[in-house]
Amino acid sequence: MSDVKKIATRESYGNALAECGKDFPNLVVLDADLAGATKTGTFQKAFPDRFFDCGIAECNMTGIAAGLAAAGKIPFISSFAMFAAGRNFEQVRNSIGYPKLNVKIGATHAGITVGEDGASHQCLEDIALMRVIPGMTVIVPSDDVEAKAAVRAALEHVGPVYMRFSRAASPVINDNPEYHFELGKGICLKDGKDLAIIATGVEVSHALDAAELLKQDGIEARVINIHTIKPLDEDIIIKAAKETGKLFTVEEHNILGGLGAAVAEVTGEKCPVEVHRFGMRDQFGESGPAGELLAKYKLDGKGIYQQIKEAL
Repeated sequence: MSDVKKIATRESYGNALAECGKDFPNLVVLDADLAGATKTGTFQKAFPDRFFDCGIAECNMTGIAAGLAAAGKIPFISSFAMFAAGRNFEQVRNSIGYPKLNVKIGATHAGITVGEDGASHQCLEDIALMRVIPGMTVIVPSDDVEAKAAVRAALEHVGPVYMRFSRAASPVINDNPEYHFELGKGICLKDGKDLAIIATGVEVSHALDAAELLKQDGIEARVINIHTIKPLDEDIIIKAAKETGKLFTVEEHNILGGLGAAVAEVTGEKCPVEVHRFGMRDQFGESGPAGELLAKYKLDGKGIYQQIKEAL
């Protein structure tokens, strides 16, 4: 996909906030001294009186956002995933989740594609942490189009939402008139009868690449984009399980507690089939260029293809 337009979903997040600011006067944005990196600085330029830099104090930022939500505002809090979900977990659980407040969390720099910043900043646990909080909606958009749609959907949804955005640029794959984003509804991007690849976030484009390689071997792979990890689209997963008999999940996250775990939970209860989980296998990442890390951990198109072939 070298000739395809690429943009980091964190850029899309910042652009979407600035655009939505016009339609949602109650929208306010809080950041933890990372506006340049999380791209909330785009909103700050457009609406300086509705932007609050809380400094390197994510937990305090969350408490402020809870108060703003209780007063009728729609606050978005932003930081790196490691801090927004990790350092911040207790505040998110008790100050946002428990009282069911209308706070949106925009977490950037998630997964191994954070790259050179290394294991300390490559959050591989955030999906697991957020999906276990009662009432929390968890969204992992795959590209620029989906990220912008996700921000607007989060604004229109009443209740806490966690959104995961990437640092590295990823191909735009949803740039078509038929594209429609709906919370809790997966999208079948490619049909196939032999197996199904269920992916989320930046891995969706790599799953499509893997499907093309499998096609050359005469294997028809269905590719499903699960942009909403919670609530999960159980129907599209069970349909794929019944029709193909083999599921392969792909995520830039620990296979424990993430997309793979969510899919295995559903199939285990409702339609037991073979489920192979591809992602980080209970390990930390390391420092290096994003593309090289994806290749090393077999999470690029070629690596996914190789893992599927080995499993078959």
